[in-house]
Amino acid sequence: MKKNIETFEELCTFADYSFVKELNCDPEAKQNGNNKSSREVYSGHYVNVEPTPIKEPIYISHSKNFFKELGFSETLLKEDNFIKMFSADTSKLPETIKNKTWATGYALSIYGTEYYAQCPFQTGNGYGDGRAISIFEAVLNNKRWEFQLKGAGKTPYCRGADGRAVLRSSVREFLAQEHMHSLGIPTSRSLTLFTSKKEQVLRPWFRKESYSRDPEVMIEEDVAITTRVASSFIRVGQLELFGRRARKHEHKDALKELEQLVLHLIKREYSETIDDNLNLEKKVLLLAKQFQDRLTSLVANWIRVGYCQGNFNSDNCAAGGFTLDFGPFGFIEMFDPNYQPWTGGGMHFSFFNQPQAAQKNFKSFCSALKPLIISNLESIKELEKIENDFSVIMQSKIEKMWASKLGLIEFDFELFNELINLMIETKVDYTIFFRELSNIPKDMTELENSFYTNIENEIIKSKWNSWLEKWKAKLKANSQKKLEELSKQMKLINPKYTLREWILVDAYKKAQKGDYTLINELQEIMTNPYSKQTKEIEKRYYSKKPSEFFGIAGVSHVSCSS
Repeated sequence: MKKNIETFEELCTFADYSFVKELNCDPEAKQNGNNKSSREVYSGHYVNVEPTPIKEPIYISHSKNFFKELGFSETLLKEDNFIKMFSADTSKLPETIKNKTWATGYALSIYGTEYYAQCPFQTGNGYGDGRAISIFEAVLNNKRWEFQLKGAGKTPYCRGADGRAVLRSSVREFLAQEHMHSLGIPTSRSLTLFTSKKEQVLRPWFRKESYSRDPEVMIEEDVAITTRVASSFIRVGQLELFGRRARKHEHKDALKELEQLVLHLIKREYSETIDDNLNLEKKVLLLAKQFQDRLTSLVANWIRVGYCQGNFNSDNCAAGGFTLDFGPFGFIEMFDPNYQPWTGGGMHFSFFNQPQAAQKNFKSFCSALKPLIISNLESIKELEKIENDFSVIMQSKIEKMWASKLGLIEFDFELFNELINLMIETKVDYTIFFRELSNIPKDMTELENSFYTNIENEIIKSKWNSWLEKWKAKLKANSQKKLEELSKQMKLINPKYTLREWILVDAYKKAQKGDYTLINELQEIMTNPYSKQTKEIEKRYYSKKPSEFFGIAGVSHVSCSS
C-alpha cells in the first residue's frame, strides 16, 4: 500500500511540469515584467505569470475523497506552505518550482461562430485565462494532474478585470465538481477552497427577491480561490487559437505551435489509445474520433442527470472530453426542455439543445486540426466524415441514455415522446420523477411526490396510468430480470440528489457570514448522489423547489458574474 504524502516538501518532489517543458513560453513575457497587465500575446503556448495571493486566507473546505485519491494526508492542511500555495502565495515555494506558474490564451467560438469582439484588441490575441493560473503539475499515483487556481489575480488575458473570483461562485464550483464526479461523469475536480475577509471586489448582481433577467446593482463580495484539478486544462478554444494562427499564417512558427499543442494534448489525454509511433495524419484522425466519442458520451450523461452547462462556448469545452468551467451552470428542477440557467445563454445552450451545442464545438475542434493535414486530401475527407458523423453518434447515445433511464434495453420513441409531453403538462421535478419511477410504481399516485401541482384532472390521471401500463409492459418484454432487479439498476442511473441552486444559495450566504457547515454537509450528501440517506437528509434535500423561489434572480437564473 502506497504511503500518503504527509508534508509539503514531499509533495513538491512529485512536481513534473510537462506543459512548460514541452511547449513554448511567450517570447515577449520577460519584457512585460510581471505579466499582470492586459496585453496582446502573439505567440507561445503560455505566459509565465505569478499569482496574486489573497490577504489572510481563511480555509473553508477541501475534497476528502480527492485527497484520498491523490494520496494526500490531511496533515497537509496544517502546513503553512500548503495553505500559501493554494491561496496563491508562491513566496515560499522551492526555487525548483517557484517560477513555473502560467496562464494560457485561447480563442472564442459561440455556437460554431468565431468571435473576436471579446478580445480588447479585436484580434483574438488578448483572450484567455483572465483569472485562472496553473500552479502545479505532478504525477501522483501513476496519473498526471494539473492544479489550477481560479481567482488568482490578473494575467495578460484579464481584459481589464481584477482577476478575482468571489466566494459565491467559488462555493458553487467547489461543490459542483465533486458532485459531478460522484454522479459518474468525467469532470475537473476540486481540491481546496479558501476565502478572505480582508479583500472584497465589486460585482454586478440582483436586488433581493428581484425577478430581473439582468443584474441591477453592484455589490461588494469577499474574494475566494478554489483549486481545480484536471488531467490537463487544454480547451477546444485553445486549439482554435493556434488553428486560426496557422490558417492565417500569423507568424512563422504558427503551424509548428499548433502541431506541438495537438501532440501534447494527445500525450496528456489520449496516450493510452493513440500510438505514439503513428504519423501525424493518423494521430489527428484518431484524436478527432476519440474526442467525438468522449464529447457525445459526456453530453448524453449531462442530460441523464439534469445538468445544463449554460455557457457551452468552445473555450468552456475541455479537449479531454470532460466537464469544465462551472460558471452559469444549473441542475434542472421543474422539467422544461428549454431550461437555461444563464440569463445570457439563449436557447442555443438550453437543456435539450446541448447535443447541438456540442456538435458546434466539435466542428470548431475539427477546423482547428485541418491546417495539420491540409496537404493530404484523403485525410481531409476522412476528418470531414468524422465531423459529419457527429449528429448520428450523438443521437444514438442520447437514445441509449433515455432507454437506460427508463430501464429499457431498446429506445422506444413513441413511449418516450408521450412521457416528455406528460412531464411538461404535469410540471414534474426532473430528478425526483425519474428516481420515483425507478421504484416501478403501481400507478400514478406513487409519482405525485415529483409533481409541482396537484393533479385533479381525470384525463391527465388516465394518461399517466395508461403510460405506466405501456411502460411496464415494455419492461417485461425487454428484460428477463425481475422488477426488483430492474429497480436497482435504474437507481444506479437516476440519482436521488442533485445540486439544486436554492440549496447552493443557502450554502454561500452562510459562508459569507463565516458559517461553512452547510458547505461541508453538502459535500457529504452530494458525493453520495445515488445512495439512500437518512430521513432528515431526504426531507431537506430530496425536495422540490419551494414555490417562493420560482423566477427569483440568483436562484432560478444567474448572470455570468463571478
